[in-house]
Amino acid sequence: MEEELNYVTVKFKSDEKPSDLEVIYEEVKTCGEQAWDTNPAIPENTKRAPMCTLLHLVAAALGIICVLLVLVGITLSIYFSTVMSEQHRENINLTAQNLQLWTEKTNLERQTEELTRERDGLNWTVGVILEYENFPVNKHCPQKVCKPCLDDWVLFQSNCYMFSTSDYSSEWKNWEGSREHCTQMKADLVVIESQEKQEFINKHTKYYNDERHGYWIGLRKRDAWTWADGSNFTVEFWKTQQEYRHRELCGLIQKGADPLANWSKASCTMWNRWICETRALIKPD
Repeated sequence: MEEELNYVTVKFKSDEKPSDLEVIYEEVKTCGEQAWDTNPAIPENTKRAPMCTLLHLVAAALGIICVLLVLVGITLSIYFSTVMSEQHRENINLTAQNLQLWTEKTNLERQTEELTRERDGLNWTVGVILEYENFPVNKHCPQKVCKPCLDDWVLFQSNCYMFSTSDYSSEWKNWEGSREHCTQMKADLVVIESQEKQEFINKHTKYYNDERHGYWIGLRKRDAWTWADGSNFTVEFWKTQQEYRHRELCGLIQKGADPLANWSKASCTMWNRWICETRALIKPD
């Protein structure tokens, strides 16, 4: 129930005249309830002051925490930035070092390859020289500068080739005489073991006298066809099937036929030009 307040005004009349009318207000509670607390009421602002102070403290604490978090974030950011920067510099240094090491390794490998080639070349040259009892230095190394092949010889791959060129039949030779001439120059009749070599030889031969004549190569038949140096008989460039009466036959290249089918079977006593082959003094790169 709501409380009801009744106000009673009491006036006193007496001979004594009060200086002022005194008005006494009395608060009367109904229903036998006790009188209102006579203590003076605490102002509302005074009651709310502690709560406001607490909120201010909480807000201040949160502000401090936010500032601390911001400072921690800035500190961590600076720290990680410094760490990343140092790591980046280290990576750059490592990359530079690796590049330098790779460059040095590449240079060493190149130098090793060059030294290996020089060593192999010197061994090759020494081997060729040792085939001579008396090495003709002036012929192979005029003015102390060595050449791979002698004059009038043709270099192909790692060998030198001499193609006889005489037009006089008196200077031609049979197969044995041709091989002997090659042997005197530390060479032998040519051996053909590849199409590339066959094409090279055809390029340097010429037609002469008639179609029967040609150039002796190191191919000979007794019981079977074999090369003069004993190497394997791996490729064949024979002309079409030929009829022959001779028991002993030798191989002859005839110019004018198909370059890949111009080997002819001829009597070893026939006189022809010839082709010599020997190792080059200087091994080509």
